Amino acid sequence: MLDVLIFIYQNYWDSHQVLDLKETDEAIMAYELSQAGFNHEDILHAVDWVKDLHRSVQQPQYLTDPSALRIFCAQERAKINDESLNFLDLLYRSEILTAYERDLIIDRAMMLPQTALSMEDVRWITMMVLWDDRRKQDYLFVEDALSNPQGLSLQ
Repeated sequence: MLDVLIFIYQNYWDSHQVLDLKETDEAIMAYELSQAGFNHEDILHAVDWVKDLHRSVQQPQYLTDPSALRIFCAQERAKINDESLNFLDLLYRSEILTAYERDLIIDRAMMLPQTALSMEDVRWITMMVLWDDRRKQDYLFVEDALSNPQGLSLQ
């Protein structure tokens, strides 16, 4: 299903069409995804995933105590590797992500059917969460991290 999400991201996200899905838009997009060769069930799950993300992004973000510590549960650690969790922690400590956005990325990752996610998978999810004109600089930072095979280095 992540392949479908990446395809949606690359082909629809730029115009923000996918964020305002109406029933007819969903049907057109589902048809186009089907024509691109994606499985019908994966398409339905991907559209729901995107709509859930959009609803979550629009929610008011909670405030956290700066001294709070995020503990990852066993299921999160089993699905999201240490490198990816460290990546998210780096983005949070660098104030590129808020605690809410970090938790939203983890939530969206946990909603994917894969039993394990790669660093690249988590970077894609991060870009999808950050895709917003107000976050263009942060989005570009993560996009650069995605295209950099050697990972991030803050200098």
